[in-house]
Amino acid sequence: MPYVTPEQIQRAKQMDLLTYLQYYEPHELVRFSGNVYTTRSHDSLKISNGKWNWWSRGIGGRSALDYLIKVRGMTLPEAVLQIDGQMTITPPVPSRKHEPVEPKKLLLPEKNENNDRVIAYLTKRGIHSILIDYCLRTGRLYESHPYNNAVFVGFDRTGTPKYATLRGTSNRRYMGEANGSDKHFSFSIPASKQCCRLHLFESAIDLLSYGTLKLLSGRDWQLENCLSLAGIYRPKKNIEESTPPAPLMQYLKDFPYIEDIVLHLDNDIPGRLATKAIQTILPSRYAVYDEPTKRGKDYNDYLRIVLRIEQSWERE
Repeated sequence: MPYVTPEQIQRAKQMDLLTYLQYYEPHELVRFSGNVYTTRSHDSLKISNGKWNWWSRGIGGRSALDYLIKVRGMTLPEAVLQIDGQMTITPPVPSRKHEPVEPKKLLLPEKNENNDRVIAYLTKRGIHSILIDYCLRTGRLYESHPYNNAVFVGFDRTGTPKYATLRGTSNRRYMGEANGSDKHFSFSIPASKQCCRLHLFESAIDLLSYGTLKLLSGRDWQLENCLSLAGIYRPKKNIEESTPPAPLMQYLKDFPYIEDIVLHLDNDIPGRLATKAIQTILPSRYAVYDEPTKRGKDYNDYLRIVLRIEQSWERE
């Protein structure tokens, strides 16, 4: 086994992964978004703020030395020599500070003078008035002007609106997002008290349908956290190379006490594939459960079956 000196080890520890890849393996570095990078070999490995995390394996670190040992499988002497040898050939130029990325500015649609059409639309889909009132009162829902769309708003931890999805309230099928939406902060309803369980849905309406079903069964509909993925999650063909959905990654970062994740994705091929992918790539510290609807394609289908509401609305 090769011998390395304490001085070589110390020098190697000072090299962060981003700098290492920028100068010695630029072909391996891929920009993900803003100041976040990934690698060509492992796109579930993210590098940002001087740290790296390999989501699909649940491991991370700070230095290039950590990366070469934990990801590349090198021994400590091999990794030290890899870094130290590169440094003696091409001393790295101190990395330039990245220009600050201009944060997205959410442009919410103008509010209508009332929410009558939104209330009527959700009521016809079976959503209970208690949930509708809660969403209106907390700013998570309103009716837009002049198109009378339902606007479902997502917030960051400070309570600042960061995301909005729009849903047509007439029989004309319309779905969209407000300009400047950041999908990391999609529509959600937190538990009334700190809770370690998170329920995951494809859409805001499925989330509200699930809450309605709990309320109708006499249970506390705000006992546990609920999050919408703001649409269908599509993993990569090679599931193990997929990155978890952005809203889920952000939620787990913001609420690190989450331990259990319950998946309520659709009963169709994309929904089942998304479920399998999330179960596969989430770190093992999370307990992940699959609980699709008992009947119908999604939770709003099931709610309307339970309430015997005519299936007249367009599919999600």
